Amino acid sequence: MEAHGLTLSLNTVWVVLTAAMIFFMEGGFALLEAGFVRSKNNVSIIMKVFVDLIVGVLAFYLVGFGFMFGRDHGGLIGLSNFMLRGNFTHLSLTVPPNVFWLFHTAFAVAAISIVSGAVAERMNFRAYVLFTAVMVAVIYPLSGHWVWGSGGWLHRLGMEDFAGSAVIHAMAGFGALTAAFLVGPRIDKYNKDGSANAIMPSNLPLAAIGTFVLWFGWFGFNAGSTLDATSPLIGTIAGNTLIASVAGGAAAMFYTMFREGRADVGQTINGILAGLVAITAGCAYVNMPSALLIGAIAGVLMIWATGWVELIKVDDPVGAVAVHGVNGLFGAIAVGLFATHGGLFTTGSFHLFGVQVLGTVVVSLWGAGATFVALKVIGRFVPLRVSKEDELLGLDLSLHGTSAYQLLGETVPVIPSTRRGEGAGGSRSVSQYLSARD
Repeated sequence: MEAHGLTLSLNTVWVVLTAAMIFFMEGGFALLEAGFVRSKNNVSIIMKVFVDLIVGVLAFYLVGFGFMFGRDHGGLIGLSNFMLRGNFTHLSLTVPPNVFWLFHTAFAVAAISIVSGAVAERMNFRAYVLFTAVMVAVIYPLSGHWVWGSGGWLHRLGMEDFAGSAVIHAMAGFGALTAAFLVGPRIDKYNKDGSANAIMPSNLPLAAIGTFVLWFGWFGFNAGSTLDATSPLIGTIAGNTLIASVAGGAAAMFYTMFREGRADVGQTINGILAGLVAITAGCAYVNMPSALLIGAIAGVLMIWATGWVELIKVDDPVGAVAVHGVNGLFGAIAVGLFATHGGLFTTGSFHLFGVQVLGTVVVSLWGAGATFVALKVIGRFVPLRVSKEDELLGLDLSLHGTSAYQLLGETVPVIPSTRRGEGAGGSRSVSQYLSARD
């Protein structure tokens, strides 16, 4: 009993600390996305990340956790343990139930944060609040139950996704693709002839700092998924996480050096993140050379996917679809290729590979399809997009009444919200604001 109590205490401390690391990744999302968008929308990005936490935590506590980890019904949904009530014997937990909830709440919040960057600079704040609630309460938990829930149908088939390349990243990444498509591109992104305009980031150093924060938190994201402070896999997971991330960054950096004659900072940042996303599913199942190869492929795949997203005229300001959607898909399938036990390339067995392909495609399609339905319904009550006037002014002033940066001696006019139900923030036009500023 004494040894059991010590193990439980160690596991509790380990999981709480790694959960805190994952929650801290929200700061990374905020900095990364704020750096990639224009300065007139920096506050808007910060507010969306706050919504991810405020609404997301409440939604997962009230509803989402029960759908995801409650007692299984037909392999499709959990229907118990809402608000952490009832017993949890079906989960075989290594930590107290509230600690298990804490850790997975951090995962749920990360899922919706993937979407925020893809719809940056033009999505109505109120519509985003509603979508956050739906994503964290219903969309993410249902597909999460299929893979991670006790009795989920993909879990029964043998799908392996250690820390969420498919469950979190592919699902949310393809949800982000749908959301960006429905909201539409930014006003000045595409010309009438279909050509794209480059919209420069406002602050690449800020985006880089956000990357370092995400990178730090990812060690908690992956290694914390052991839920066991004494697991011999922790070292393997941490090593694979690091080698895949640097391989992704190196691949993107050298690819742009040789293709464009210069090392692209934004692509290098996203290459690192792509490597992290891709290794998340297999970090506990592959060896380090395989992790390096997975990360390197992810870095190049991200660049190709970025071009594909632009080719189909979807505007994704931060590259969420290429980083999370495409490389979440690749990373989960890569488990079926490189896993030391059951991988196609390591054992010659096709079974795990087939299950990984099936499960990952299903989860990705679910994320895209469920997002489409959710936003179509939300759009009947609240406009998905802000007005042209508000978009040109910037969402910081039009929706939140402030700006991220002030010039010395400059005053920001108060812009009252007179059309609250329409997604338009103020009664003052762009020209009036500029005249007042000048």
